Amino acid sequence: MAITQAMCTSFKVELLTGTHDFTNSTGDTFKLAMYAIGGGGKSSTTATLGASTTAFTTTGEVASSGTYATGGGTLTNVTPTSSGTTAFTDFADLSFTTATITARGALIYNSTDSNKAVAALDFGADKTSTAGTFTIQFPTADASNAIIRIA
Repeated sequence: MAITQAMCTSFKVELLTGTHDFTNSTGDTFKLAMYAIGGGGKSSTTATLGASTTAFTTTGEVASSGTYATGGGTLTNVTPTSSGTTAFTDFADLSFTTATITARGALIYNSTDSNKAVAALDFGADKTSTAGTFTIQFPTADASNAIIRIA
């Protein structure tokens, strides 16, 4: 069982059918849920996330703690734009306070449209907070770094 960083294949197809709306004030609601591997998630289950993930799942999701609740946190979209020949969008950083969490990765998903998966994120190692703040820091919103880029 593993978490592999990838833009979900189903998301790529759904972009071509107009399923997802990233407009920041009137578009869909996107969320980020966190996951554990090695039995650290809910009910000691392990997450398997990657390119083949099609929708949010509670399997392996970390337990609610502090301001982190099952299903994850709502992301604030950065308005889609382009630079050169690359279109991109990103999200504002997301923090969960007074949380005791150990997570290995996360899933960005569209909660407005049947919890469809967008991207699986691999933290590379377990990240932990103990009754503190767990922050997901997104990269710079530009053509080279934004979390979602189409070149």
